[in-house]
Amino acid sequence: MEDADQGYQKKVIQIKRALNRNLPDVNSLRLLAVSKHGLVNDKLREKVWPRLLGVKGKAKPKAAGNILTQHKDEDVTKHKYYNQVVLDVNRSLKRFPPDMDDCQRMVLQDQLVDLIIEVLNKHDHLHYYQGYHDICVTFLLVVGKDVALTIINQLSVSHLSHFMERTMERTSEMLDYLYPIIGQAKPNLRLHMEKAELGTIFCLSWLITWFGHVLSDFRHVVRLYDFFLACHPLMPVYMAAAIVLHRCDEVMACECDMATLHCLLSNIPANLPYERLIAMASSLYVHFPPDLLQNQTTHNTSLAKSCKNKDTSKKESNEKVQEKLTAVKHSNNKFLVWILVPALTAIAIALYLSMMKSMTSISISPASTS
Repeated sequence: MEDADQGYQKKVIQIKRALNRNLPDVNSLRLLAVSKHGLVNDKLREKVWPRLLGVKGKAKPKAAGNILTQHKDEDVTKHKYYNQVVLDVNRSLKRFPPDMDDCQRMVLQDQLVDLIIEVLNKHDHLHYYQGYHDICVTFLLVVGKDVALTIINQLSVSHLSHFMERTMERTSEMLDYLYPIIGQAKPNLRLHMEKAELGTIFCLSWLITWFGHVLSDFRHVVRLYDFFLACHPLMPVYMAAAIVLHRCDEVMACECDMATLHCLLSNIPANLPYERLIAMASSLYVHFPPDLLQNQTTHNTSLAKSCKNKDTSKKESNEKVQEKLTAVKHSNNKFLVWILVPALTAIAIALYLSMMKSMTSISISPASTS
């Protein structure tokens, strides 16, 4: 216990040192967010999370007062998604601490609605989706309304942008990476899942809420947010793959039936070893980066499209999917994170894994997964 306390204290010092330089050392902060225990506490997260996204800690308030405490004018209550957001926020009681005073919770729920509508008003090309509020409430609870607004503004046009399009096509393309990742590590597991025609719906909520909707322990949620904010936008898919791989024996022992496997995997056990899973997801990313898997995801998406559109030639389908996958990574400046973050992710994770060589059981390579 004493060693653990010393480890925490040492990491707090390292994080503060990286923050207190004239120009904060973002690469060091990225490594610290990925490595064991993440950013340690919420006070540090309030300072580090915006830095990981390249934004300032607080949004500039409007002239008439704080951006989130002004009365709900027509820009808020008349927004096309306002009623749906209110419904979802009112149903989100389990996302708030159980011992929180009702009055305090209601204030936070009002702030959550205002925060979401404020972002949607600012970015009128974005579409609200059910699950977005699960991500927003995590930031609201950890860093407060002002910093949360800054973070969500940036995330909504970067990591979360594909979830906020008019259709789920881009989200489906992200999920298409799941089976290739699993297949590289455990080919038999992938075959078992494909034979059952399991698909990826079982982990859809994992991806679009960054696991916030499905994990009961808030400590695990914020630890994953440390990890995801420091990494490539596809890292939640790598985490999903790590969870499935961790449960490989359960899945292989399960009847090869879609409903049975869906029921098994959609319910995440409460006792998962999250530090170990983060290390596994990191190793998967290093050994099987998105660029390496792109041809496999293109094939998978093309196959799905050809089943839906039998009159479309395979060549035409492949070309269209290739264009869309390219657009995901190179569309325009607002998606720049898709271009810049992979290299930073690889650097941070490579350093992290180099410190964990003794944990050989989490090392994953093509040679060891046959």
